[in-house]
Amino acid sequence: MSIKATDLDRAFDDGEEVLQHFDRAKATRPNLESRRVNVDFPAWMVEGLDARAAHLGITRQALIKMWIADRLE
Repeated sequence: MSIKATDLDRAFDDGEEVLQHFDRAKATRPNLESRRVNVDFPAWMVEGLDARAAHLGITRQALIKMWIADRLE
């Protein structure tokens, strides 16, 4: 079933369920696609990262992503 954008906006604004109008299998997240990179760190850095990540209760990868995102903003 097709719906006009104005009707979809009205339904959403009225608090109606609108997800049935979308094909979630085709949904994408622009600029959030993952791309793998490899970085070599000295052992002392990895140990420091692990200690800080454990202190925060997050993974090493999450810590690195958080720190890099912070610096890029």
